Amino acid sequence: MASFHHGDAMAMCVTGATGYIGSWLVQSLLKKGYLVHATARDLDKARQVLSNLGGNGKLKIFKADLDEEGSFDEAVKGCIGVFHVAASMEFNCDANQNIESSMLEPALKGTTNLLQSCSKVGSVKRVIFTSSISTITAKDENGEWIHKVDESCLNPANLVWKKRPSGWVYVLSKLLTEQKAFQFANEKGIDLVSIIPPTVAGPFLTPDVPTSLQVLLSPITGDPKLFPILAAVHARLGSIPLVHIEDICNAHIFLMEHVEAEGRYICSATSCAMAQLIEILSFKYPSCSPKRISEDHYEKIPSIICSMKLTSLGFKFCYDLADIIKHSVASCSESGFLKTF
Repeated sequence: MASFHHGDAMAMCVTGATGYIGSWLVQSLLKKGYLVHATARDLDKARQVLSNLGGNGKLKIFKADLDEEGSFDEAVKGCIGVFHVAASMEFNCDANQNIESSMLEPALKGTTNLLQSCSKVGSVKRVIFTSSISTITAKDENGEWIHKVDESCLNPANLVWKKRPSGWVYVLSKLLTEQKAFQFANEKGIDLVSIIPPTVAGPFLTPDVPTSLQVLLSPITGDPKLFPILAAVHARLGSIPLVHIEDICNAHIFLMEHVEAEGRYICSATSCAMAQLIEILSFKYPSCSPKRISEDHYEKIPSIICSMKLTSLGFKFCYDLADIIKHSVASCSESGFLKTF
């Protein structure tokens, strides 16, 4: 891949630009001087979320739908890089749904449609695929804890199908779409790099509180649907890995710009045991936690979620656990999602 830098005012495309990561990534790219092609299914929502970011004419918004072949042709035209952030945040399903036809096939088709557009236009030098820590497990094939968890510790799709833990549909979708993305990219000669975010938290630009923030704060909101998802993460990884929204977006751009980047990259700034997270949320922010969940029965597992592959390239995290929780609680309090009592 040829080297390029943000000072060259080159164009970057961001799919899913109305989402949590997508909207913040658009903002981060504009601040670095890039031209940005932001895509969304709903143009009105995109204008609502992105209109205050300025950009001095450097932001263009395109209507595009992953379900429609050729839908991204115009959006990626002239772009040197594409960030594929768009994804369904569907965690579970009802018993009568056909998972393959209703969720998995559209997700796979959407990824193929986007990469087909990238292949067609010829200008795209690299695609950054936003994966998920749900594709990673801290347990080996015998169910034993792995001490150092890296990009090779894949969560087996057949076990997800079999056990169907909380949030399993999202897990399966991410596993299969990332696999499909690399397969298609290899066939078409596309330079594709995958970034693996853990639970993303901090401030947000979206009108609604992002799902990942709602999951993180479920110990103090007592949300009966989202807390099991947090518990499932802890059960699979032995801790809750976290990253600040600003760090994850900077990491996306870092991997786009770094010539030597290849394959998959875990981007986790810190991890904390469930008991530690509940303790911090409950005792540091007691006015927000009338429904707090007991921290009992959550053992601390010494698995290290390793971001060394990313940091060895020179990437540095700016925010730690205290920052992430502080900024998350503050932004959710300002939005009215967290009410003090």
